Amino acid sequence: MEEKNLEAIMGLIMFGGNAKSDAMEAIAAAKEGKFEEADQKIADAEASLVEAHHSQTGLLTQEAQGNNMTVTLLTVHSQDHLMTSIAFTDLAKEIIDVYRRMDSK
Repeated sequence: MEEKNLEAIMGLIMFGGNAKSDAMEAIAAAKEGKFEEADQKIADAEASLVEAHHSQTGLLTQEAQGNNMTVTLLTVHSQDHLMTSIAFTDLAKEIIDVYRRMDSK
């Protein structure tokens, strides 16, 4: 596997993992009524997802240019990690909203 591709794949895993961790911390903060902290953690998660998308875009651009890469388990894992992190961050926003509504009553 080319070093450039490996860096992009590891970026997907790292930034996806960071996003999921920040989203989990955001839920925990909201559960304690710390909504400013929760909002900041969600913003951090979204920033990590943007970085992950940059890594993904690099891989997709290479393929669109005809530079196909061998798909490995690591590649599949990185894509799975990113998609799970996106879904988890979206769900975290909804959970935070529920906590916010409960807190306002």
